[in-house]
Parts: sequence; C-alpha cells; structure tokens
Amino acid sequence: MAKRSAGLLIYRRSDDGIGVLLVHPGGPFWAKKDDGAWSIPKGLIDEDEDELAAARRETEEELGMKVEGPFARLGDYRQPGGKIVMAWSVEADIDVTAIKSNTFTMEWPPRSGSMKEFPEVDRAGWFTLAEAGVKILQGQRPMLSDLAEQLGIE
Repeated sequence: MAKRSAGLLIYRRSDDGIGVLLVHPGGPFWAKKDDGAWSIPKGLIDEDEDELAAARRETEEELGMKVEGPFARLGDYRQPGGKIVMAWSVEADIDVTAIKSNTFTMEWPPRSGSMKEFPEVDRAGWFTLAEAGVKILQGQRPMLSDLAEQLGIE
C-alpha cells in the first residue's frame, strides 16, 4: 500500500488576489533548491489516525502554530514516488516570520559519523497562485488549480 500523507493548503485573500502559504524543507539536501522544492505543510498519517487530524498535527509541527478551520477537502494527489497526499484548504493569515518547525537528526556530512539536527521546515512564504505554481513540488501543482476552482477563481 502506498504511503499516505496529509496536509493543509493555507490561503489568504488580499488586494493582490489569493496567496498560498508554502514551506521550504530544511536540511542539507534542500538547502540550495528553490523552484520546484516548496510544499504545503504535510506529513505522514499515523496508523488509525483521522486524515484531517493528521493534516492539522503535521501543519502545527511544521509551523509551530495551530491553524483553525473551517477546512474544505481538496482531494488526494498521487506523487511521482507513489505517495498519496490528502489535502484540505483553509483560509488563515499566518505570520511566516514567526514559524518554528520541529527538527530531525541525520548523519551529516554523509559517512562522517557526526549527527546534526536540522529544522524540518527552514522557512515559509506567501505566494500568488502563479508564483506557487513555480515554487511547489510538481506532484502538488494540481492542488493549486483545485483550490482556484474551489474558490471560483479562473
């Protein structure tokens, strides 16, 4: 069975239209990657966990703050590696300068025997739908058009 993740596509309305919040993965592998590297806040669903509860938990872990609903189901998105990402949209205005991500530990540099700690998310940003289409991982791009459709935007 394919791995399943759940996440939130957070959006806000402004004079410039709809903005979406994306997060940039932390750690050395992603440090120099930008376009095509950003994601919605998301993570793996625990066994027997409610999918929306997982999306909310993972978002809180990656942003360091709770996001309140109402939540609208966007859909399920198969990623190039086979993982399924379940996504919900929610309107919220988050201060991206205030995020505080959880961390992970890995051997770095490789085969050095030295363990280093890195933030799971090293930054977050607000992007227009067009900008987000360039920044977001390829497998998550359909979420943006589904959000536009959900909000009645052409």
